[in-house]
Amino acid sequence: MNITQEKIDSLNSLVKVNIKPEDYRERVEKAIKTQAKKAQLPGFRKGMVPASHIKKMYGKSILVDEINNLLSDSLNNYITENKLEVLGQPLPKVDDSKEFNWDYNDEFEFNYELGLAPEFKLEFSAADKLAQYQIKVDADTLESRIKNLRKSYGKMTNPEVSAEDDVLYSELTQLSTDGSVFEGGIANTASIRLDLIKDEEIKKSLVGLKQGDEVVVDIQKAFANDAFHVSKVLGISEEDAKELKSNFRLVVKNVNRLEEADLNQEFFDKIFPAGDVTTEEQFKEKITAELESMMAQNADQKLQDDLLGYGLSKFELQLPDEFLKRWLKATNEKLTEEELEQGYDDFARNLKWTLIENKIIKENGIEIKYEDVLTAAKARLDAQFRMYSPQALPEDQLAQYAVQFLQNKENANRIFEEVKAQKVFDYLKTVVTLDKQEIEYNKFLELN
Repeated sequence: MNITQEKIDSLNSLVKVNIKPEDYRERVEKAIKTQAKKAQLPGFRKGMVPASHIKKMYGKSILVDEINNLLSDSLNNYITENKLEVLGQPLPKVDDSKEFNWDYNDEFEFNYELGLAPEFKLEFSAADKLAQYQIKVDADTLESRIKNLRKSYGKMTNPEVSAEDDVLYSELTQLSTDGSVFEGGIANTASIRLDLIKDEEIKKSLVGLKQGDEVVVDIQKAFANDAFHVSKVLGISEEDAKELKSNFRLVVKNVNRLEEADLNQEFFDKIFPAGDVTTEEQFKEKITAELESMMAQNADQKLQDDLLGYGLSKFELQLPDEFLKRWLKATNEKLTEEELEQGYDDFARNLKWTLIENKIIKENGIEIKYEDVLTAAKARLDAQFRMYSPQALPEDQLAQYAVQFLQNKENANRIFEEVKAQKVFDYLKTVVTLDKQEIEYNKFLELN
């Protein structure tokens, strides 16, 4: 067997694999004998079918299978031995002028296109400077959070007329294009929070309503085509909500209003352990600390995104784009040209950063151990469980759930990639210069 590589350019090459009869005969004969021992054919006892009979009946298909297996093994070994960093997978280059007899005496030649990773030197250093934000709570954000908490623990009242932050308990009925009730259409009764309505005109039309009032509402427009909220209000699936075009008749059944709780000891004790907070000042300090703790995650994510963008612009990696597009089409039969063009830039951006990540990990001996992945999985599950119960799961039970969670290959790959990204991020934070800057939350939002 002879394998040669022809470099087209720094990112593309053509590999030629020449296979002679002596390369495959022994493999094929062995496969035929193995098949003969397993075959169950009329007129023969199991395991007693002559190999010549199997060769006559199935020899050509066995030959094709063994040539394909030999090709795959040889090509993979060649890539490994020559330390080729291949992107995607080798693509067979079809040559319609070549025809094979498949008669055990053929010499075969197969050509494969390879897309190669670009070569680049990793050069992150203290000369690379990025902003690291420490987010402080601004007055409006603090006031908004306190207001939401006071409402959550407040008293429900039923005013006669709706105001901007009220909840309308309403009957919704799907309408036809002519404004009549759509026979057999969607009908549901739901509570609609006016503060979640995105369209200002629609929100205005729902203010000043009283029990029994009717209005026609474009639900999609009201929630800015948010399928999740539309599905909850109408009691349908998110898939159905995405396709929905109709207007709805809204009949007010009741107006509900949450009056804000008083800032007193009873309220403080509902949110924090009894006696921990005794004054309005202490309450604001606690809420500020909680908000800034959450905002620290936002700042971390901002820095991570900035490092990614900075790295991509710093190295300006080139990819074998045309090869990768052909490979994506070959491995995703349902992918349309339009989908390919729309999604390719994001695919290429992620691939470039993956190359940078992998080089950082390799050159700095960064290890990703199973214990790291298990710890990350436990943290993910613990956060999910705490959404439904403030009481933490016992450690042994949480570990058991995490192990089961990671047995799913998709879950394991996702957590592995998250751990990998975090380790690269943590490493880069020790290398580049971080310019620490305080910023209020409302100003931070303007950066994104």
